[in-house]
Amino acid sequence: MPGIGLSCDLLGVDEFYEALLTFDSALVEDVRRQLEMWAQTVGDIARAKVPVRSGYLRSTIYAQIGGWVAEVGTEASYAVFVEFGTRYMRARPFLFTAIQSYLPVLEQIILEAIDMAKMEAGL
Repeated sequence: MPGIGLSCDLLGVDEFYEALLTFDSALVEDVRRQLEMWAQTVGDIARAKVPVRSGYLRSTIYAQIGGWVAEVGTEASYAVFVEFGTRYMRARPFLFTAIQSYLPVLEQIILEAIDMAKMEAGL
């Protein structure tokens, strides 16, 4: 019995599906690369702002990417006291101010990565 319908090829569904797959992989790669650069820049800013006595605190500042998460921090156990202060010492923030100063760039980076991925996928 003859049916009524259109082939998926006629509708371009296969091509669209392939474009979406390309978009997805391009988006992930572009965002990851941009996040990595963003985190490294924030880490550099934090290293420039951190108060230095022995240099240990500055040497333990790190920036890393895990999935879609950029993590900038320090491994020095006393960093929290420098960042937020104590009742005997005023706060000397370096991580928060580094992140805060470069946060507007993060939104722009993600939007640009989405646009690049769309171009690469032909969408």
